Amino acid sequence: MDDPEQLLTIGVFARRVGLAPSALRFYDDCGLLRPARVDAVTGYRRYGTGQAARAVKLRQLRAAGLPLVDAAVVLDGPEDAAHGVLRAHLERTRTADEARVVVEGLLRETSGAPEDHGSWAWARVGGAELASAVRQVAPAAATGAAREEFPVLGCVLLELVDGEVRWVATDRYRLAVRVLRPDGFEGGPRRVLIGADAARGLAEWAVRQVAVDIECAGDAAGVRLRSGADCREVWEGAGRSGSGDADRFPDYRLMLTGLETGRHRVIVDRVGLRDAMTGRTGPVSLAVVGAGQGDVADAGDSAVPVTTADRAAGPVLEVTGGGREPVRMRVVHTGPGLRIAFDPAVLVPALEAGVGPDALLEIAAPDRPVLVRSADQGSFTTLVMPVREDTGAADDAAERTDG
Repeated sequence: MDDPEQLLTIGVFARRVGLAPSALRFYDDCGLLRPARVDAVTGYRRYGTGQAARAVKLRQLRAAGLPLVDAAVVLDGPEDAAHGVLRAHLERTRTADEARVVVEGLLRETSGAPEDHGSWAWARVGGAELASAVRQVAPAAATGAAREEFPVLGCVLLELVDGEVRWVATDRYRLAVRVLRPDGFEGGPRRVLIGADAARGLAEWAVRQVAVDIECAGDAAGVRLRSGADCREVWEGAGRSGSGDADRFPDYRLMLTGLETGRHRVIVDRVGLRDAMTGRTGPVSLAVVGAGQGDVADAGDSAVPVTTADRAAGPVLEVTGGGREPVRMRVVHTGPGLRIAFDPAVLVPALEAGVGPDALLEIAAPDRPVLVRSADQGSFTTLVMPVREDTGAADDAAERTDG
């Protein structure tokens, strides 16, 4: 009897196929590369050696710049559809020699919060990485009237805990978390609030440094960033963003662990969705129409009639409302029928902060927080609150921007 196929841990398989473990987890969630086995107790993923070819092809498609929607067609669609997707992408990437080589080759083939005791903590991270984290997270901090009412929300939370450096911000409508894994770490745990404007200033300085030491002294209410002889020091709650009491900052871990499992997963072109949402006011509706994986939204809810050709082409995300014409874009969709509304002032910044060509929206229900992720950066997490379609978002938007 032949031996069963060898199963590899996610780390070993990732190294074999040239993908990060976070990307493999993302592709599992998207349904494009399921593990051969998942341990029912630990949740650990195991991959078969026979899955390497598919993983490598997926990596090549992503390196060539194909969105996941198109990559799914190349991997699993009919041969003529795969050819059509690759040829269309080839036309869009004629000036990109590396992408052209990859695509032409594939065409041939397809014939809870830690307790802070005020302890000393130190971590070393890359300067550009630190700057990127702050730039992604800081836009989620409160401004205007919301900051005046809740000064703590006008700050960015810096945590040094469990061997990680975490940056967190929220304005009650959006939560952004970026986790950095430092080159060196000692002490902790330590939590410090930094005014959002002060944090941006640190980012402008850090981006010019090769490496940055983050130091929190046990007897000082603030943080010191050092690169060689150059040093920047910020007191807790610096700037007009307000209070320096980190204990008053919302327990973001409780928010994340309390998330319901997403019944819907929508993979969409990140920039395309951002552009479709931009320029709209008030609640904007997102609905999946046409045929796809699992049940889909009733075509009768669509603002534009759904034709037989539309259904044959697969699921489409329709963006309507907010004073602009409807926009449609192809998506990968799993789960039952979907219709949800967002305030563009909340969703657009979350999409802008993302990395890579695709966004994955994990949706539990139209009235529950939506998790926005990307394959290219598993260390960045955004939660976005939807709104009701039958009530305006103008009051909430005014509250966020007043002042």
